[in-house]
Amino acid sequence: MTPMPDPHAKLRDRVFEQVLAGPGESSATLRNAAADGGAMPPDLQALVNKVHAHAYKVTNDDVARLRETYSDDQLFEIIVSAALGASSKRLFAGLRALDATEDRA
Repeated sequence: MTPMPDPHAKLRDRVFEQVLAGPGESSATLRNAAADGGAMPPDLQALVNKVHAHAYKVTNDDVARLRETYSDDQLFEIIVSAALGASSKRLFAGLRALDATEDRA
């Protein structure tokens, strides 16, 4: 069976390209690491991990602690990148699950 078509793939890919590789206040390398949940400066790791695992638990204090090192624009870009990465992992896991269900039908 062929994978379930994703009518939003082109638009999603354009958003990812712009957020992760487009111009910004933070480096594209850092934004990509945030999206992947990969290695990054230790001071950002806890925030990115929290966004990936429990975004609803991110507090103003989590962000305020980082404002001495990073600008609001940089923090916004990093948080958005982490959220996009986490959401895409969940989306693709769901699509794979649907494909697996259809394969068994």
